Amino acid sequence: MNKLSIFSLAVLLTVSVIGFKGDARADKQNADNNAKPGVGERFCPMHPSDEEQAAMEQDFAARYNDLTRSGVAPEAAAGVINVYFHVVNKGTGIANGDVSTAMIDDQMTVLSDAYASKGWSFNLVGTDRTTNATWYNGCYGTSETAMKNALHRGTAVDLNIYTCNPSNGILGYATFPSSYASAPLKDGVVVLYSSLPGGSAVPYHLGDTATHEVGHWMGLYHTFQGGCARSATSGGDLVADTPAEKSAAFGCPSGRDTCRNIAGLDPTENFMDYTDDACMYAFSPNQGSRMNAQWNAYRQGN
Repeated sequence: MNKLSIFSLAVLLTVSVIGFKGDARADKQNADNNAKPGVGERFCPMHPSDEEQAAMEQDFAARYNDLTRSGVAPEAAAGVINVYFHVVNKGTGIANGDVSTAMIDDQMTVLSDAYASKGWSFNLVGTDRTTNATWYNGCYGTSETAMKNALHRGTAVDLNIYTCNPSNGILGYATFPSSYASAPLKDGVVVLYSSLPGGSAVPYHLGDTATHEVGHWMGLYHTFQGGCARSATSGGDLVADTPAEKSAAFGCPSGRDTCRNIAGLDPTENFMDYTDDACMYAFSPNQGSRMNAQWNAYRQGN
């Protein structure tokens, strides 16, 4: 049995309680009590096919084993991530996507709070504002490459966040760590400008679209990846302590159980599901381990 298999088996046999910050859920729900409906259901296109996931995991397995052979503990990581924030708008004012400095600062706080239990924090090192209506409306699709080629800064360990108005009802999208080597300038996270804290994208206006997308940037899949599939090496989200989930959850469901033949209720409180911002508040311990291993495999040293 190779070292990756041993690690996977150990993760699968680990029984952990999903952690969260005190009364985070209640606090967020209280903040949302007076909100009015704004947008439709959450949608994020970062959902690879079974074939794509298998290829990504094969590459990750090879890198993981290389790390362990070289004496590096793949799960050991965490620290401060520097952030470059790119505001792409079509004119002045929030209605045109020109988010305020206060909204950006609040978004940074939301990210650091969400990842604190896993040892990560986020440090804003640069903000730029670009008025370009073509990029603003084409930041998912036709103008993504031009926008990112012009604005991207830093290296593999730096996070680039772009706010704009993605098409097709998308709240945000990201690149996975394994994509960095082949397309470094595309690396980063794109979110709908009004999903930042205080924005109008109710019920996705508390900043957790960015939390969700940064999760992908750190190597996590959706909790419902692969439906009810559950395997040590393929299927599901490859995180043992996030119960299997047949499909995405929306709103704020309680007691949802879509994979009844597998133990555990759906992880609707998890940042990698599709629930409302007010109802997602946790990463699991093994999600933290996966993020660290992905960081060491693809970002640290690149």
